[in-house]
Amino acid sequence: MMDFLMNNMWVIWLVLFIASIILEAISFQLFSIWFALGAVVALVASLLGAPIWLQILLFIVVSGAALGATRPLVRKIQRKQEPTNADRYVDQAGVVLEKIDNVKGTGQVKVLGQVWTARTKDGSEIAKGASVRTIAIEGVKLYVETAE
Repeated sequence: MMDFLMNNMWVIWLVLFIASIILEAISFQLFSIWFALGAVVALVASLLGAPIWLQILLFIVVSGAALGATRPLVRKIQRKQEPTNADRYVDQAGVVLEKIDNVKGTGQVKVLGQVWTARTKDGSEIAKGASVRTIAIEGVKLYVETAE
């Protein structure tokens, strides 16, 4: 059994490499690229006849080092959000045109001359005609709170 595993370990590393690449291609999140790199190094070590313990150690060390070296940079890049024209509606005054009720899924506000679907973050209801302040935008919905 050990001889079989030793002679065919390269297959396991190759499958792990391919699976990591496929997962990366599907997710677009830089989630498994580090494991693909570790699998390639372990695959090469296997083809050169390295013992299994060394292959596993190389896989762990290379994957961990690649993850540690690049993950903070990737997170910083992924957090960057480009402002859009819709951002100008945040922190603006508006008036409720239709009662805001998250449970019923109703609510409209007029902000900067435009009518928007509106909801509240805390789930509270806001009556028609009330003054509101926008606090966030998600998709085509403005989240508002009662103006003070």
